[in-house]
Amino acid sequence: MYLAGDLGGTKTVLGLFEEAGGQLVAVAEATYASHEFPTFDELLNQFVKAQSSTQVRAACFGVAGTVVDGRCATTNLPWVLEEDVLSKHVGGARVKLINDLEATAFGMLYLPGHELVSLNPNAAQDRPGNRAVIAAGTGLGEALLYWDGKQYHPIASEGGHGDFGPHTDLEIELLRYLRAEFGGHVSYERVLSGPAFSNIYDFLLSRGGSPASPAIAARLEEGDRNATISELGLGGEDPLCAATVDLFCAIYGAEAGNLALRGVAVGGVYVGGGIAPKLLPALQRGGFLASFIDKGRFTSFLEAIDVRVALNPKAALLGAAYYASRLGSAIVVS
Repeated sequence: MYLAGDLGGTKTVLGLFEEAGGQLVAVAEATYASHEFPTFDELLNQFVKAQSSTQVRAACFGVAGTVVDGRCATTNLPWVLEEDVLSKHVGGARVKLINDLEATAFGMLYLPGHELVSLNPNAAQDRPGNRAVIAAGTGLGEALLYWDGKQYHPIASEGGHGDFGPHTDLEIELLRYLRAEFGGHVSYERVLSGPAFSNIYDFLLSRGGSPASPAIAARLEEGDRNATISELGLGGEDPLCAATVDLFCAIYGAEAGNLALRGVAVGGVYVGGGIAPKLLPALQRGGFLASFIDKGRFTSFLEAIDVRVALNPKAALLGAAYYASRLGSAIVVS
């Protein structure tokens, strides 16, 4: 058995996988509210005890945070994880901690075709070479898949916390607005994440172009404001929300193109995370792709790169499982 986990600030998903027909198949899975556990060790023990006498060959956990020397202090939780300590909770099996986007990137390699939707119909298909992954959700994650000529190796990054680089005059205004709101530094996560919908909406509202209707304002006070803005914008029910979604998609495409250039991702770009599948109709309208390829002298280079939206929300868990299977097979990924 291989133990895998996707550890996020909101929820943690753990699963046990076994090999069958050359693939990994989940035989047990559980989802937990992360904030209900003061430490990950307690959560892990609860899951392991529920599996009775299952023997774990290797384990891998994708963590929302930076992993250094086998240790991670999670970004949005008070958890501190260490590989050596966690190994004791799984019978001494080898444990590997990797960044959650590193796990997501690895998982993309094992998604079936029907779980991937292409955004670039003119792209070259199935080219060997590096690939890139960008995923907006609670935050913004970015990773690369390095191709060594035989297999892929996931490479973590904290690119989502890099400086937001405006692409248009409107985005320059947005940067100035957010600098005032957040006291200086504005990362890409401020404009490409769940909370980004409120940030962009409030900016557009401040410009005075399309005032918010009383009915829409009342709906935004109920439930999840960010989700409401994206839903109203996607459905075209409110001009200001629609403009918010369009600007979000344009910025998403521009940064995906930046990542493709940084990693020379001739093998393609995956768009993961929880937001992209929900915004798929907006992403397919063309604004994303137009910004993706708008890179001056490198426009023709980007026009040939395949861009696909991943529909499977468990890509990180799957990636962690396959990473664990490499560890168990003594094919070590550093």
